[in-house]
Amino acid sequence: MKLHEVRVYPSKVQLKREDQLAWKIAGVAADKVAVPKDVSNMIINRIIDNASVAIASVNRRPIVSARGAALGHMKKVGGAQLFGCPTRVTVSPEWAAWANGTAVRELDYHDTFLAADYSHPGDNIPPILAVAQAMEKSGRDLIRGIATGYEIQVDLVKGICLHKHKIDHIAHLCPAQAAGIGTLLGLKQDVIYQAVQQAVHVSFTTRQSRKGEISSWKAFAPAHAGKLAVEAVDRVMRGEGAPSPIYEGEDSVIAWMLDGPDAVYHVPLPEPREAKRAILDTYTKEHSAEYQSQALIDLAFKMRDSIEDFEAIEKIVIHTSHHTHYVIGTGANDPQKMDPKASRETLDHSIMYIFAVALQDGFWNHETSYAPKRANRADTVRLWHKIETVEDPEWTRRYHTLDISEKAFGARVEIFFKDGSKLVDEMAVANAHPLGAKPFEREDYIRKFQTLTDGIITTRESNRFLEAVQELPRLAAGELSALNVALPAGALDESEPGIF
Repeated sequence: MKLHEVRVYPSKVQLKREDQLAWKIAGVAADKVAVPKDVSNMIINRIIDNASVAIASVNRRPIVSARGAALGHMKKVGGAQLFGCPTRVTVSPEWAAWANGTAVRELDYHDTFLAADYSHPGDNIPPILAVAQAMEKSGRDLIRGIATGYEIQVDLVKGICLHKHKIDHIAHLCPAQAAGIGTLLGLKQDVIYQAVQQAVHVSFTTRQSRKGEISSWKAFAPAHAGKLAVEAVDRVMRGEGAPSPIYEGEDSVIAWMLDGPDAVYHVPLPEPREAKRAILDTYTKEHSAEYQSQALIDLAFKMRDSIEDFEAIEKIVIHTSHHTHYVIGTGANDPQKMDPKASRETLDHSIMYIFAVALQDGFWNHETSYAPKRANRADTVRLWHKIETVEDPEWTRRYHTLDISEKAFGARVEIFFKDGSKLVDEMAVANAHPLGAKPFEREDYIRKFQTLTDGIITTRESNRFLEAVQELPRLAAGELSALNVALPAGALDESEPGIF
């Protein structure tokens, strides 16, 4: 890997494109380096993971809405499949990216990477897969495209913080998706360069989508990025350009939306002919909740065994990182995070709620743990409101370190009892994390798929999909429709009418 310095230049400098970050990203995407077998295997795992959570959410209102809009753009030739629909139903790929991306993100239950900023790199898969299906690409083509998408997003997340400027993380996702599509299609570096710039230009949005009363847009946002990425690539393939230089320009996103004209960033990217291995630094979720709560859910399960009476608890203090404290903790100063009537999207961004329920129940379920009846239980509300978070500099340091062996997203928890006694424990990474007590392997991804789709799809369809996806490197051009997962006839809900 090589660190690339990124800074703002006045227009009079006329920065050469070879010195621009977007050009260097495009160079990584255009590099035809082979994908290592362990990377290929992990890509298969994450396709399974995405399908799990997409089918589990397939009839939730945001997905029904997104699917309804996509079905307004049906395309018999050159189309892509929609999760839940029969394989014969195909729509324009940007709309497949929209509908499938929303389904993947809705439950907040797929993979994550955290460094200088946040990311859910699995969000790269829906648009790249949609284009692969529409353009009749092979399994190997898809693997190469997804490897690039993960690489670019992870590298941007390591080098450039969006959160401190209240910019949503899809600003790193959209250019990664565009780069991944460029790799998939075998586009030249200059074409990918323009697509990356276009993707960056249109994807900078604020983090209000994850603040206060969080709405379903949290699920739609990465899908919107995917739709924009497909459109960006289509536009430049037709010979159009994009705002340039998008990162370093005098009126660029860095100059006006991030650290400003004096900013200096360092973004790591693979050297020429260096394999794209970033997916191996990412981690999926065993529990359906914000990633920074994964270790705390596991820790709650562990600590509850030492608690006889939850009413005997005086207060609970969670010592954790800056990001956990200020995004999903009491440092966010969001009263909605303590409100039993809050939306599911808000509750899964409240570590106070999550820790209370995990402590009481000893298990976590993507539906029942967020049910209104569960959130309004009087004893839960009492315990929930006794929990506070505080920032601990050491947990913040471990959160930000680029040393994967030391990187942590956990906390130290102190439970104070009314009799003056105290219970203290800590956990650095979730059990399912690659460095955790039980890292997720292929069998775990398959079990997650079977568990989440049980009762939604047939056993025959489940077996068919799992067999096909594990044969991904051998799927020929035009066979990627096999990665779609269909529900039985009549099982899909229909959306309210819209414009399309």
